[in-house]
Amino acid sequence: MARIVWLDGRFINYEDAKVPILNHSLQYGSGIFEGIRSYRGDKTYIFRLDEHIDRFFNSMKIYNMPVKHSKEEIKEAIKELIRRNNLGDSYIRPFAFYNDDRIGLSVVGKSLSIYIAAVEFGKYLGEKESISVKTSSWRRINSTILPVKAKASGNYINSILANMEAKLSGFDEAIMLDQNGNVSEGSAENVFLVKKGVIHTPSISDSILEGITRDSVIKISKFLGYEVIETEIPREDIYISDEVFFTGTAAEITPVTNVDGIVIGDGKIGKITRELINFYSKVVRGHSEHFQSWLTEV
Repeated sequence: MARIVWLDGRFINYEDAKVPILNHSLQYGSGIFEGIRSYRGDKTYIFRLDEHIDRFFNSMKIYNMPVKHSKEEIKEAIKELIRRNNLGDSYIRPFAFYNDDRIGLSVVGKSLSIYIAAVEFGKYLGEKESISVKTSSWRRINSTILPVKAKASGNYINSILANMEAKLSGFDEAIMLDQNGNVSEGSAENVFLVKKGVIHTPSISDSILEGITRDSVIKISKFLGYEVIETEIPREDIYISDEVFFTGTAAEITPVTNVDGIVIGDGKIGKITRELINFYSKVVRGHSEHFQSWLTEV
């Protein structure tokens, strides 16, 4: 675990970062968080730090949270955490929460704290080359229920149910459909599929979180010469795809070769998926001359 963390402007030991059990955000899910990766190449780089912090602040704005710190302060704290903990490949978790233990739903007048931890991190979905997924019986929340653009703690109860259902059924992960029955996203990943050399992914109108890795893969795919279509995807289109993969900060690019017991393509990692994995791996470690602006040197 992290040895040094950041809380409201101070670097402290991990074990000293404590909140009451009755903390509002623990009881009601009223927190906002981000997931960010750093990678060690010739140097250590944080991947798309600016975009992640922009989304962190946008999520807090959507929930009208009273932020006391600037974006630059948070970014500098993250870089210093990586240095102090001597991390290379890591997962960084900024978390905004109401630091108040009074009982009651209202957040009016409650103070907001920001906590940041960074820990060593490897493969989110395990060491398998590819995974199997199950279409969940739980529908993805939509913006008439909760703001899907915000990376809010409470949103992920929906994801937890889908993930648990999949794992208890013997699968590695879940795919969730939107309220219209179209493909939305995984429990914590965006979804892509390949058909006849064209890459497809659900549009932002399909209740997805606008993933930063999703955006990276779209830009990389176009750079490599592939057509990318953001569109509604009926559930059955996944079964007849040539390739399927997940993207996410934690998941990176993860091949999917089985959906609901149906083998995708020839059951092996597809050519385009593998090409994207290799290119993405070079970019995040600073081994590519392209997309250098996505990297923040520590």
